[in-house]
Amino acid sequence: MTVQFPMPAATAALTDNELEVLRLLAAGHTVKSIAVTLGKSEASINERLRDARRKTGVGSSRELARLLDAQKIWDKNIDLSDRRSPTDAPEQPRQSGPKWSKGTITMLATLPLAAFGLMIAANNPFQPAAPLPAAHAVAPRSSPLAGRWSLDVARIPAEERPRAVTISFRLGDDRKWTTVVEIVAPDGTTRRAESTAAADGVAVPIGGNMDFIDTVSLRQPAPNTLVMTLGKQGAPVSTRVYTVAKDQKSMTETIVWAGEAMPKLETTYFNRIG
Repeated sequence: MTVQFPMPAATAALTDNELEVLRLLAAGHTVKSIAVTLGKSEASINERLRDARRKTGVGSSRELARLLDAQKIWDKNIDLSDRRSPTDAPEQPRQSGPKWSKGTITMLATLPLAAFGLMIAANNPFQPAAPLPAAHAVAPRSSPLAGRWSLDVARIPAEERPRAVTISFRLGDDRKWTTVVEIVAPDGTTRRAESTAAADGVAVPIGGNMDFIDTVSLRQPAPNTLVMTLGKQGAPVSTRVYTVAKDQKSMTETIVWAGEAMPKLETTYFNRIG
């Protein structure tokens, strides 16, 4: 799902009760488990979510929760369970204390400060990135990013769903990343893009038949995170943050589309297949 970042004035209008529910939602809770955690009725939780959507103009409560988490507008955190699907999230007692929530930690891993700054920069006029000094390279000899990944297409809306998407990352001895992306459309046609680039922010050409992009530049703010900016004819198309989970079996792709008055945020999910 693609939505716009809520306006600062709109998010400032959210009440503490609305923010509390959104924190829980961002951590993977359902309306039912939030109601149990807070000792409220499901109707009252749904009412808070409706009010939050109305104030911000964001149509999805879960997407609004992710956006607020990414913007780090709250200064309190609730210790919560791991993210689970809405069908198997357990009911949990309310907890308090200074610990970071696991949901918040997950989002901070997905959008580290350096990567988030690069993503927002994608909405600005395109400028070639300056190379990073060699000392800034963070990729280990064996990176958790390396391997082949498959998009979880079941999470994509049916009207936008491809048949399959795979992406592979390979780190060479020269510390450059070779990336291969294959997209199989619903009609079976395939598009492929391949590039080899250092994680220094310098744009390099993309080979293949994806005519909507022709360059890519990479940065790596953390060993499990790769920031990829795609361009076309000198202008940015999108910036994508790939972050591998701790178990190294799953990976999120967080996308900011360029060229809009307000940047759009989209999240997709990959599973390791090689």
